[in-house]
Amino acid sequence: MSVLPSGGETAPGGGPEDRAARVALTWLAEPGNRAVWTLVEQAGAPATLEQLLSGDIPDKRLRIAVAARAAAGDARRMAEIAIRRADRLGARLVVPSDEEWPRRIIDLATLQLDSSGRINSDTRPPLGFWVRGEWALGETLERSVAIVGARAATNYGLHVTGELASGITRMGWTVLSGGAFGVDAAAHRGALAAGGRTVAVLACGIDRPYPAGNAALFDRIADSGLLVSEWPIGAEPLRHRFLIRNRVIAAATAGTVVVEAAARSGAAQTMSRVLALHRPAMVVPGPVTSAMSVGCHEILRNNPYARVVTNAAEVLEEVGRIGEYLAETPRGPERRHDHLDEETALVLEALPPNGSATPEELAAAARLSLRTVLRRLSLLEIAGLVVRTRDGVALAPAPGRNRRDAD
Repeated sequence: MSVLPSGGETAPGGGPEDRAARVALTWLAEPGNRAVWTLVEQAGAPATLEQLLSGDIPDKRLRIAVAARAAAGDARRMAEIAIRRADRLGARLVVPSDEEWPRRIIDLATLQLDSSGRINSDTRPPLGFWVRGEWALGETLERSVAIVGARAATNYGLHVTGELASGITRMGWTVLSGGAFGVDAAAHRGALAAGGRTVAVLACGIDRPYPAGNAALFDRIADSGLLVSEWPIGAEPLRHRFLIRNRVIAAATAGTVVVEAAARSGAAQTMSRVLALHRPAMVVPGPVTSAMSVGCHEILRNNPYARVVTNAAEVLEEVGRIGEYLAETPRGPERRHDHLDEETALVLEALPPNGSATPEELAAAARLSLRTVLRRLSLLEIAGLVVRTRDGVALAPAPGRNRRDAD
């Protein structure tokens, strides 16, 4: 028996009819389709499915696509099969009316066409998510950071990614990525190694994670995190689906970090979505001689809102609430004379590295009055930086050294 009636009535959001219709619609048209999403928002999923199957579709491109898919099978029947297979897999379908629906996803409805009229033409919110894993989807993504980058990552990129992911998850945040080889896999593994949560957003059915070489990794993610996909069970990982998937990575998280990216890459395309959504766009710089850092440096050169990050603390400072995380300013080792005032520092610098000098000699070298030099020498002696000698004043040996601290 069909899950859907043929009467075309709009079912309450989240009911069996609504859920099955959303699955059927995703089978008929790729996720993110502007026309389909708009119709669902206006009339509901069941009514939209009826309209599409009847051929009453003003958009010519969508009409052709739906006709081609309808000729290959019954959309309602395919939805029933997908739902049954998900039950056997232990997966669930999450739709916008569910409590665990991720709230940030709705921002995809605001994306506008770029100057070419193409790039953001099909980036509307998903009709639903297939989820494998026990954590609530919305809660897991509420405090999440995406880490993306090159599949052919260098050792530098893999190391930095692992450090970022482990540091982020240790602070209670979720790391999200796309499950690919290279940076994606390193992000997932770094989060898992730190005992944290990680989410893999796939461009195929969650029953056939791609690439197959990461099958064991996907099982670990499903056990302690989440596997997520817009495509029905059994959907293949077609090339164009990765670009569609990237909009979810950009929209679902509080911010995105690109670790390594070639000149033209999916990671760079994801970052264009992040910037369009006005989310924190973070980039890890790399060697200027590395082809895997060309895309990162291009993002930084062309986008004033992209920020350089080098560690987990800097990432969390960008995505956290104001004042929640404050990354320490990098600085070298602290020296004993770092906090001296200008006159005292001049007196200290006037002392010879070896031997001693009289106060009069120091006054001439530092271009200060003798009275000022005598006062500053007293402060330096109290601080343990100078010692009195038979011939005047000398530098006190630093701990473990014989003479002046090296700069």
